[in-house]
This record gives sequence, structure tokens and C-alpha cells, in this order.
Amino acid sequence: MENRFLGLIEKSVKVHWDLPAFTDMEGSTLLYKDVARRMEELHILFRCAEIQPGDKIAILGRNSSNWGLSFFGTLTYGAVAVPILHEFKADNIHLILNHSESKVLFVSASNWAQLDEKEFPQIRLIIQLDDFSLIKSDKPAVKEAINQLPQLFEQKYPSFTPDSIHYYEENPEDLCLLNYTSGTTSSSKGVMLPYRSLWSNTKFAFEVLPLKAGDKLVCMLPMAHMYGLAFEFLYEFSVGCHIYYLTRMPSPKIIFQAFADVKPNLIVAVPLIIEKIIKKSVLPKLETPTMKLLLKVPIINDKIKATVREQMIQAFGGNFAAVIVGGAAFNQEVEQFLRMIDFPYTVGYGMTECGPIICYEDWTRFKPGSCGKAAPRMEVKILSPDPENIPGEIVCRGPNAMLGYYKNEEATEQVVDKEGWLHTGDLALMDAEGNVTIKGRSKNMLLGPSGQNIYPEEIEDKLNNLPYVAESIIVQQNEKLVGLVYPDFDDAFAHGLTNDDIERVMEENRVALNAELPAYSQISKMKIYPEEFEKTPKKSIKRFLYQEAKG
Repeated sequence: MENRFLGLIEKSVKVHWDLPAFTDMEGSTLLYKDVARRMEELHILFRCAEIQPGDKIAILGRNSSNWGLSFFGTLTYGAVAVPILHEFKADNIHLILNHSESKVLFVSASNWAQLDEKEFPQIRLIIQLDDFSLIKSDKPAVKEAINQLPQLFEQKYPSFTPDSIHYYEENPEDLCLLNYTSGTTSSSKGVMLPYRSLWSNTKFAFEVLPLKAGDKLVCMLPMAHMYGLAFEFLYEFSVGCHIYYLTRMPSPKIIFQAFADVKPNLIVAVPLIIEKIIKKSVLPKLETPTMKLLLKVPIINDKIKATVREQMIQAFGGNFAAVIVGGAAFNQEVEQFLRMIDFPYTVGYGMTECGPIICYEDWTRFKPGSCGKAAPRMEVKILSPDPENIPGEIVCRGPNAMLGYYKNEEATEQVVDKEGWLHTGDLALMDAEGNVTIKGRSKNMLLGPSGQNIYPEEIEDKLNNLPYVAESIIVQQNEKLVGLVYPDFDDAFAHGLTNDDIERVMEENRVALNAELPAYSQISKMKIYPEEFEKTPKKSIKRFLYQEAKG
């Protein structure tokens, strides 16, 4: 197998020339040769704009064929991709564009309408993602080129064949991807991933996932996140798969319609998607008195389980080898149910800083409740005197790991130690066979409905600045975010407010806060606490005491 990431991409384009590559649901299909042509056209534009290998190119928009083209067009030119989650607010996007020093921006029309061009003057070329039309260029040659792309392409390639393809020859240690872990100033960190990380993650997928050329996949996780990017896009393209993009907001209804239409060969998901279908469609049927009785009779019990398993498999399209779950811990009740019906699922573990994979195991050998074992080429250990019984921090190292945080040596030194171990901030146990079972996220990260990372501290930071808020915690309850608030009662009462007034102000605060937050991290309600939250000796709130607090 090619030991260069761009070698994998080049080989796939050449070998799968006439196979379908990308389809936008409710849109057109591009073959691998069409993708190759569009990428070469982007290279022509980059040259006209005097973009150099190593320059940063930002991509901002929902998943789509054009998103995929922009990403591969960037990397195969030798430039550095900066994917930005389309749900970020304008001020966060401005910050990322400036911090990353991006020179080119691919942006969807809906995102562009929210941005202020004066906030990122260093961007030299702006292209609309929806149709690759030109929004801005500081080079007249680019305006001419974009209108004559077909002719310029024909001049360069009178005959365009697989032999015409020669992509940038990268150094494995070179930076190729800058992925921002969140969209706010205080702690937004640009994770620097080198080509070797993308290569190692893609090689891992070749080793453990069962796809082949011509297989189909529904791409529903945000490609601006490493989990979706690596395992719904990079690997599939390298294999020669046909990738279908959900270009609309992926609600369960839209997702399951796509599964029925596409019949994907592999499903990559976050727990919430799996949990929703089980809780809404399957468990209610099993909770009836008759069903409970029948489940206790051994022979009937097995038949019912087989029927339920078949229903589940059909709900996911009926044609997949396994469901891979990642991004967060599974609900225990749901996992027990999947075990009971012998459903083919497995849970992996990773983080952006590893591009993303750290642990994985095939579903046939997967230990329930765990997140697998160290992935190929990765070393994983638990910092504990007794890792089988006492949780400790997960640390890892290997070719998947990042180069560090962009322009932030201090933050890099806090997570990568002198021996090269990356400290994940997650606590876990490891059994004698090497299975890792996560016990808590010391980083407190929550997961949004489509796998978006939600950092409660960042939301609390904003909330604590609003009127009459003394301190707060953001928790997740029934898949919704709830703000637990201890108000500044002294200040409120001094201003003549009653308890009812305080409740009204907190609701106003909630509305104001949501105006600053992406759709996936909106606060559904506020719950007022009458006394201060319990603290540790270091004066940080004992968050775990409130995680299960019912609203």
C-alpha cells in the first residue's frame, strides 16, 4: 500500500476513473474522473492567485460534493486545509480565518451572508462553495481564469487521462490540515495534523473496515470534524467508494430515508443517532406486557430477538457490515439492548489531536462497554498504579498524533510531554487484554446531535458575564443543554428584584446567550440554584455532582 497519503488519493483517482465518487442527495453525481478534472481546475485558479504550497485555504459550508472537491483540491496542490464548522458564529469564523492566516476561502452562500469581509483583509481569494463562482480576488488574472476555466483546462490537458494525474509529493511530517477544536477566542486551538496522521488513519481504516471499490456510504457527520472527515470521506475515497452527501440538516427522518435509498455498506455514527431510533422505534414495542412475557419464554424469546434484529438492520438500509459508533459514550441501556439482539456494532475512541483514532476493535471481538484497544501503530497506556481497577488518564503516542497547536507552544506543552505522550484528559481503565473503558471525561466535553464538540466551559464563560449570574454550569439532560445558575441574589435584591424577576431575567439571559451560540449548543432552559455550587480546594466547581441534576 502507498506510504504517502496523497499517493493513496492519486492511486484511487487513477484506478477508479470511471466509477461514481460523489453524489449530493437530490443532486448530481460526479465520477472519479470528474473529481480529478475539477481539482485540476482549482489548481489552475490557485496558480493564477499565486497561492503557494503551504498556504492556508479555509473551507466553510455544509457537507457537499463541492466541499470534498475543495478539500482534495487544496491538499493535492500542497496547500493546508482549514475546515471550519458551518454552524460557528461569524465572530468565531473571523477569528479562525485570521488566526490561521488563511489566504483563500471557500464559503457557502448562507455562511457568506453572515460574514463581514472587512474582518479578514488578508484573504486574497474568496470562492462560493455552492457553484465555485468568484466572490473576491486581488488578482485580475483570477477573474479572467474563472471565466475561461474550460479553455485553460483544455490547453493544459488536450487529452485528460489517468496518466495526466501527478499530485504534490508531500513530506509525511509536513502540515496538511489545521482543525480548530472550537470556535471561541479564549480556548480555540488549531490542531496541526501532518500528512502522516491522515495516512495512518486511512491505513488503519483499510486494515479494519470492510469496504471495497463501488461500495456506498452516506456522509452525515460534519466533514469539518476529524471523525466524519477520516471515516466517511478520506478512507472511502481512497478505497473507491461512492459517497452520498446529506446536504440538508441531518434529522433522523432524513438520515433513515437516505439509508433506505442508498443502502450503505458501512455506517459511521454518533451514539445519539443510534439511540434515537432504538428509543423511538424499537424499545416501545418491546415494553408492552405481552412482549415482556414472551421475552421470558426461551424459544419465543430467540425468535423475537431475531425479528427485532432484522427490523433494526432494515432501518439502517439492510446492507451494512457494521455500525461504528464514536464521539461519546453509549447509553448503557441502549448498548445492553444491542448486545441482547447480537447487533453488529462497535465503539471507537479518538480525538482531533490524533486525526482522530486512538482505540478500536472489530465488532466480533469488541468488549461491551469499552471503546476497543490501541489502534494499529498507536501506543496507549493508562497513568494509574493499577490500570485494571483504578482509573487514570489515557495517554497515547504514534503517527496519528498532531504536530502541536498552531502558534500556541504553551498549550502544546500542556498536552504533549517530553517523551512524546499526548495527554488526552480522559480517565479510563485498561484490562489485561488491552481493552480501554472510559470512566469520565476530565475535559467535560459534551457532544452535539451530529457529533459536534460542545465545550461547556466556553458557554459558562459567556453566561457568567450576563446580568445577575454569579456562577453557572452547563449540563446535558435528555439530549438538551440546560443552564444551572446560582444568581447573584444580593445584587438582584439590592436593585429591587423579586424572585419572580430573577427568573424572568434568567430567561432573558438564556435568549441573549443563544443568540451568540451555534444551533447545536443552544440552551433549552435555565434552572436556578438557591446556593453556591460545591467547590474543590482549588475553587473549581465539582461538576460531576450536577451532571445528573434533573431540570
